[in-house]
Amino acid sequence: MTSMTAESVSTILVSCKQTRFHIETPNYRELDIEGLNITVTSGDVPKSAKARGKAKVSEGTEILNNAKLRLKAGSRYAVVGRNGTGKSTILRAIAEKLIPGIPEKTRIAILQQTNGGEVDVTEAPLGVPKAAEGPSVLDHVIDKATAKSELEREINGLSDGVNGSDPYGALRALRNLRHERMQKRLFVLDKDARLRSGARGMAARKALVDYEKEVAEYAVLMEQPEDEIPSDALQAETQEAADLLAELQLQVEPSRLADIESRAKKILVGLGFTDAYMKIPASSLSGGWRTRSLLAITLLQETDILILDEPTNFLDLLGIIWLQRYLQSLSADPSPENPPPTLLVVSHDRDFISLCTDLLIIKDKTLVYFHGDLALYEASQSEKRRYLVKMKEAQDKQRAHMHVSSSPDSFRVLTSNGRQETIRHNMAQGRKADDQNKIRQAKSRQKRLDERTGMNVSAKGTRFKLNRDMVGYFTSNRAEIEIPPEERGVSVVLPEPTDLRFPGPLISLEGVSFSYPPPRGSKASSVTPTLQDVTLTVSMGDRVGILGLNGSGKTTLIRLLVDETKPTKGTITRHPRMKLGYYSQHAVEQLQALCPPPDSPEPPLTALSLMTRDVEGALDEGDLRGLLGSLGLPGRIASDIPVRKLSGGQLVRLALARILWKRPQCLVLDEVTTHLDYETVTALREALRDWEGAVVLVSHDRWFMRGAIEGLREDEGEDEDGSDGSEADDEEMRRRVVYRLRTGRLVKLEGGVQEFEDLMERRVKKLLESD
Repeated sequence: MTSMTAESVSTILVSCKQTRFHIETPNYRELDIEGLNITVTSGDVPKSAKARGKAKVSEGTEILNNAKLRLKAGSRYAVVGRNGTGKSTILRAIAEKLIPGIPEKTRIAILQQTNGGEVDVTEAPLGVPKAAEGPSVLDHVIDKATAKSELEREINGLSDGVNGSDPYGALRALRNLRHERMQKRLFVLDKDARLRSGARGMAARKALVDYEKEVAEYAVLMEQPEDEIPSDALQAETQEAADLLAELQLQVEPSRLADIESRAKKILVGLGFTDAYMKIPASSLSGGWRTRSLLAITLLQETDILILDEPTNFLDLLGIIWLQRYLQSLSADPSPENPPPTLLVVSHDRDFISLCTDLLIIKDKTLVYFHGDLALYEASQSEKRRYLVKMKEAQDKQRAHMHVSSSPDSFRVLTSNGRQETIRHNMAQGRKADDQNKIRQAKSRQKRLDERTGMNVSAKGTRFKLNRDMVGYFTSNRAEIEIPPEERGVSVVLPEPTDLRFPGPLISLEGVSFSYPPPRGSKASSVTPTLQDVTLTVSMGDRVGILGLNGSGKTTLIRLLVDETKPTKGTITRHPRMKLGYYSQHAVEQLQALCPPPDSPEPPLTALSLMTRDVEGALDEGDLRGLLGSLGLPGRIASDIPVRKLSGGQLVRLALARILWKRPQCLVLDEVTTHLDYETVTALREALRDWEGAVVLVSHDRWFMRGAIEGLREDEGEDEDGSDGSEADDEEMRRRVVYRLRTGRLVKLEGGVQEFEDLMERRVKKLLESD
């Protein structure tokens, strides 16, 4: 079975195996797809390929090859894979039902990964949106999630016909509605015919042709003159229109709509919307808030499979924890009438994906499944490899020194230490001398050796039994011990900062306050300062974490630190020789804005050419390639691939390279983990934890903050000496502190990240209890 979808930029080609069982007994919340192949091609698919219904794999980038896609109903899957492995492509293929075997009636809701578009308004008061018109945020969310406007349009059309004075009005309204629905059905049949091949494809195409004739005939019926309409047909269709109108009106009855509105409000409140902000026009929302409204629409839909691609982008910790608990609550009290959806989540936040029951790992163009969380998977893989190495070493030793004969007439050849040489040597000697007895003896010993070596356990982990685990004829009784290669982890190397020459704080804020200009027509005295009396010192080696909800003033504080804005009150001093590296939360969008359009005569901008332009001769090409390679942009990725075609994670690495080439003493990072895969987040966490310079970090990622700022190791456990994961001498020279910004005031959290998380957990509990 093959399907494809075309865009202006790329085309997704999908094929898989399908059985009669998959078609005739669908479970709408489960998927069981064998032999799944997904390829992404650039540009349009060749006409010859379209005629065949497929394209050659070599014409594009292969994402999956002969993979198994198996989702259990009601399970929660964390989709894991490095940047560029095709996570978003696979999820999109599922959501758009490009994969043959997904029933057309399966309801799939998806939140696709987004950069948020415009600059977020998290620092601006929620009650001051941009001027706009249109439905409110609440109405917009309800309409998009329930197709309310489409339903009301159908009701209004039928109502005008049924209640009008024209005796043929109800019939005309009914026929118009039927024709619209037939057109939608025709689209589904056309898609079904394109997705199938073989006998089922032939049947699907026949059904499509038959239905096209039916639609054409009904189009003629719609143009039937009134004097040719039989009276019995008029009466029957008028009554049918009235019955259908009553049925549709039941779907918008006040009690049902009130329940939907109540659910929508609870979701929006959980995602950070105030009552006042729900009433503003949806078109006035900027990037981050628009993303939250899309998430609310996705969560409000009635669905069998729920797909969330980076849902925590632009959520603060309160929203992240609320979303965790909300998704978990869907499975808390399942009922036959409202079973929980099957959940697929992509997120770089390791603490967030702990809500998932299973891992779906995209690796080596296939799908690997694991029941448990990420930490357990990594531990089990490490333990499995150690076990296999130990087993193979023991059996290699046994094979080398096994006693294959005790007869004095045996053709043994002893080494200097008395140990017997390999069976292969005996076999070679027997063949050389044409000694059949020695050859038979060597083969017999080889058989005994095969029976005693190889895997000692079955694929299910039980003790190996030949008659159960190796049914049939095989050249060897047991599978060879194959040790998986050690995975090459992502490496992030931060260049050492340059020498300051003389000591002193890098940045010092004393009694700093900041207020945005008051809205036109209001009094300046009525404006609440965004920051109030902030005092903060950052010295070499310090680790400073800043936590707070959206709108608390974090971005304003960052802008003051990096000298993008000036304080309204107080003083800010900086070390005269300090070099500062600033990563903005909008760095990815800023890089994309630098790229010339695809149809521009200018040469495409690559990572290497951009860096060459930035450094202005301060570094040569070799140095630039070394820096880009240390951040995960090696070779042709840096020099040949245009920046506009880089993934989100690769753009983050490029943005880091643009600030690290100067070897700054202080890094100010604002939501740097957005767009990164979990392996790169882990590598960056480790690099920042031990770097010699100072780090100021704003992030909602608790796991990342605990490592980079508080110094916890990857396993987040304790060292053998009982320390908290940081070395004693490191603690002596580093200051590790976490602050909370609340109503413009900076407060030190003595309990660190955990204290702030506990506060948010209590607030989420109250929100859920109020539901």
